[in-house]
Amino acid sequence: MDGHRILWISDSLNQAAARGLPPQIGWHVEYHPPYAALNACPADCAAIVMDFPIEGWTPHGLLHEVKRVAPGVPVLMRDPQATLADAVRLARLGLCQFLAGNADPTESIEQAIQERTLVDIGRLSERVEGEDWERLLVGESREMRQVHHLIRMIGGRRATVLVTGETGTGKEIAARCLHLAGPRRRGPLVAVNCGALPENLLEAELFGHVRGAFTGAIQNRTGRFEQAQGGTLFLDEIGELPMDLQVKLLRVLQEREFQKLGSSETVRTDARIVAATNCDLTRQIEQGKFREDLYYRLNVVPVHMPPLRERPGDIPLLAAHLAAKICRHEEMAVKPLDAEALALLSAYSWPGNVRQLENAIEMAVALSGERPLLTAADFSLPAVRRPIEAAQSAAPVVPLPDDGIDYEATLAAIERSILEQALRKTGGNKKAAADMLGLKRTTLSAKVRSLA
Repeated sequence: MDGHRILWISDSLNQAAARGLPPQIGWHVEYHPPYAALNACPADCAAIVMDFPIEGWTPHGLLHEVKRVAPGVPVLMRDPQATLADAVRLARLGLCQFLAGNADPTESIEQAIQERTLVDIGRLSERVEGEDWERLLVGESREMRQVHHLIRMIGGRRATVLVTGETGTGKEIAARCLHLAGPRRRGPLVAVNCGALPENLLEAELFGHVRGAFTGAIQNRTGRFEQAQGGTLFLDEIGELPMDLQVKLLRVLQEREFQKLGSSETVRTDARIVAATNCDLTRQIEQGKFREDLYYRLNVVPVHMPPLRERPGDIPLLAAHLAAKICRHEEMAVKPLDAEALALLSAYSWPGNVRQLENAIEMAVALSGERPLLTAADFSLPAVRRPIEAAQSAAPVVPLPDDGIDYEATLAAIERSILEQALRKTGGNKKAAADMLGLKRTTLSAKVRSLA
């Protein structure tokens, strides 16, 4: 047990030391109040103990902050006021163990450290087996070979990358491959969805804040840029980034430094930036929604993820790969697809791309019951006519008057009508409406806000 650093968080340090840990060979115990503990590199600890009651903190609130700055570190808690319901909720949030009364916690902490060691060994073996990032990119088409080539060339560089492609084409997989293909794989991969967070929270999420920076900022917060030091920061849905934050992101890309909200201290960043979007940024530039200078800073190395309809030859490989993955997750024997099922999947245009294909196979695995083989009957897809072709043939013709129309306003009206119909058909369920339109839920939400 040599070299274990134990962080003990308490409101009263004298009381904590008095009822804390008896001396242990090789254990270094640090007693800190909450704010000091959160800034004392808790991720380097072997275990963390939260000793309640702690003034100004709830068990749930402090556990959330501790798990954010020290993911993977076992957290134990002593709280004489906790109920059974509290224990269940905290366990779901990741609490490792409750400590009873004033009993010696040594054995409980020792057990938590041993369990974490076993988990880390398991993760390490998984990482070694999956170190070859090329396994994540399934496909032998010319388009996918080009993606492989680009990632192999730039994986070890720090150059900023812009990954483009339709919804569901695997842009996040490409970002993960870029991270794993170079020396930064030893650092963290931190992801932020720029369209999923409210504008007033996004800046603090990216850059962090200091205590008192704004109402509700009761403690310091480490931002995603700082969390990604030495690794990769993946900015998904970059086209949804508000204009004022585009200016700040541009400065970070230019100067490789930033300031936390409420602080004048400059923080240097060594994070490699990978951004992704499913929208046409050049069109957004024309509409004044995206900065041209930021676009060029992001688009140093462009990587385009091709839609499935442009590489139908990859569909059988992808289908077999996804079926095997889903069956493993379900802890069942792998179910191959018969020739008729593969032909059916290859003839479909997949407007939702790989994500839609995966959902279809997951449903087929569930519907196949005990049968060892997936057949065409397990998939409810049109075998002949592609949905995009059907949509084009059924598309309404908008009459064009001799004196012209307001093009942007007309397009906005059509888009609003489609969104309203999808939401009406799904009873206001945004997730279901997004699936109906082949969009991400966050993309649909952003479109609804922009057209409001």
